Amino acid sequence: MSNSSSLTQFLLLAFADRRELQLLHFWLFLAISLAALLANGLILSAVACDHHLHTPMGFFLLNLSLTDLGCICTTVPKAMHNSLQNNTTISYMGCAAQVFFFYFFMSAEFSLLTIMCYDRYVAICKPLHYGTLLGSRACAHMAAAAWATAFLHTLLHTANTFSLPLCQGNALGQFFCEIPAIHKLSCSHSGYLREIWLIVVSVCLVFGCFVFIVFSYVQIFRAVLRIPSQQGRHKAFSTCLPHLAVVSLFVRTATFSDLKPSSISSPSLDLVVAILYSVLPPALNPLIYSLRNQELKDALRKMMTGCFLPVCKYPLSCSVLSFRNI
Repeated sequence: MSNSSSLTQFLLLAFADRRELQLLHFWLFLAISLAALLANGLILSAVACDHHLHTPMGFFLLNLSLTDLGCICTTVPKAMHNSLQNNTTISYMGCAAQVFFFYFFMSAEFSLLTIMCYDRYVAICKPLHYGTLLGSRACAHMAAAAWATAFLHTLLHTANTFSLPLCQGNALGQFFCEIPAIHKLSCSHSGYLREIWLIVVSVCLVFGCFVFIVFSYVQIFRAVLRIPSQQGRHKAFSTCLPHLAVVSLFVRTATFSDLKPSSISSPSLDLVVAILYSVLPPALNPLIYSLRNQELKDALRKMMTGCFLPVCKYPLSCSVLSFRNI
């Protein structure tokens, strides 16, 4: 391949050479994706229909479930299709679309996790100002800012990545299209420098959000430990620990994927790390929240037993209307 203009497709990494193992990967990915779709769908329905969850945290949890669904639906179906059809190809435009949507949902998820940390900080450290600082308009503005920032950030990275001339073949060495794998095929020094600057800006933003999260949780834990009643401390921890677990899982896997030394890099390790940060968090996030959040567990239990009265005929519409009264 002399340059990117002659590329019509990329070659993705096959999970295995043996047909039996390819089918095993297909069924494993199918089980994970169905579990993620079911769990996030249940959370979306519960938050939309149960008025007890029409709170700022419920609103941001609904947005987080949307990003999880987006991440799963962007990467896993193509990997399943390739395993089932014994194929490793993806079209050039399909790869560009996959890169854009995957990084868009991942960027939006990190922004939403940062906002949810602010929600917990205000709820525990400044409870008297909660209604003022996190009213319906403020929640809508913060969510819109998260999605808009993710869109702009992803658009810049995707446009720069697919404007690079590619002269190192078309084998990505990954089971889905990701920006670092495409950069390895580039032969443009100036384009690489532009991407380095974009990465530096992104790292600064991520580091700023991470520092904010750490500082907020230091203040949160100090405030929780001063609560006199054990029941009050348990309730505060039950709302904070799920968010902290999700943040830790997301940040550690994504950071290790981007910053792991090249000396320990290998196709099998890259594959495992990619699954850890792209597939597992969207599948585990609903489980983490539902196990630790009592209100969400109660809402899911009511929904599963058909005890919603009245029944919400149009859940998402009802949710939008109800969140105006946060």
